[in-house]
Amino acid sequence: MYKLKILLSWLFLVGGSCLFFEGTREYLEARLAQKQAANSWKSGREATEVDGRIVPPGSASRSLIPNGEAFARLSIPRLHSVLYVVEGTDHADLRRGPGHLEGTALPGSTGNCVIAGHRDTHFRVLKDIQKGDDIEVETAAGNFTYRVSGVSVVESDNTASLKPTGSAVLHLVTCYPFYYVGTAPKRFVVSAEMVAGRAANGNPLPVS
Repeated sequence: MYKLKILLSWLFLVGGSCLFFEGTREYLEARLAQKQAANSWKSGREATEVDGRIVPPGSASRSLIPNGEAFARLSIPRLHSVLYVVEGTDHADLRRGPGHLEGTALPGSTGNCVIAGHRDTHFRVLKDIQKGDDIEVETAAGNFTYRVSGVSVVESDNTASLKPTGSAVLHLVTCYPFYYVGTAPKRFVVSAEMVAGRAANGNPLPVS
């Protein structure tokens, strides 16, 4: 019995150490990826939007910025949080940062802009977000301020937050619960409405 207790103690110790080092590795990789995304975003500030598409600077073919490329700076002032948003939401994209869901509106545009992120790295900050918080998004097209209108926890198959809208709204989506071992069963959704916008040339934009 004594030997069994010793064995179990060692197994728990090894298991805990593995979880700790895995969590530390993911955290450090996320920090490094965001630093790289920040550098990419700063170097691509000359990008423009054509027909609702993001176009890199100096692109003769007017092709889209590839998935995984940073194109927006998202900040939540009250939480002192700054994140760099990449295009695309597949596994590789989300390792770099929160990802803009392809097919949804771009930040500042009329329609539903959806940005997804991992609960255990970049979007962990959302656990502290509140109704009334401002979310500021900066792209090559301008600066846009959204105000949180509500937060909700929904089932993983609930797609209401992905549907098109007639006004400029933003949805931030991550898995829930935030502290959960394995695949989290629900989704945490932040809903926000655009309350102010200013084009890159400094002119104010109408808010629909």
